[in-house]
Amino acid sequence: MNKSPEITTLCYIERDGKYLMLHRIKKEHDINKDKWIGIGGHFEYGESPDECLVREVKEETGLTLTDYMARGIVTFIYGDSVVEYMHLYTATGFEMPEDGLIDCDEGELVWVDKAEVYDLPIWEGDKIFFRLLEEDRLYFSLKLVYSENDILTEVILDGKKIK
Repeated sequence: MNKSPEITTLCYIERDGKYLMLHRIKKEHDINKDKWIGIGGHFEYGESPDECLVREVKEETGLTLTDYMARGIVTFIYGDSVVEYMHLYTATGFEMPEDGLIDCDEGELVWVDKAEVYDLPIWEGDKIFFRLLEEDRLYFSLKLVYSENDILTEVILDGKKIK
């Protein structure tokens, strides 16, 4: 297969001990269908990771980011069909529209207590990078390989195989 990898951003916006999570329930053919994920999306031609992040957060939530930090790069591989390089961010500063979060066309936006995120239907590998975020790791490279039935088969953290 000679398909180009996808390049995306993924952001976990923090407020009052909670993450803003997106419950992906609106798209029919969606690798993330029914899962809870952060906010982000695909790069447009010529965008930097920061530009993609700010645009995607604005489009999906209505929030304008004012304070964010790059936390790592996640290589996400799903069977033989998906290779995605996700620039992972956290954000603690933002401006909210007067009427609150917008209605996202990809799912439902919910502020979720950080401790409860692990109990949601999330990707198994997300639990790994949530722990790295909790440990305040400054920057990491995480490779997550899944079979096409959502089973995490390989994990490599900063060049070291851990699964």
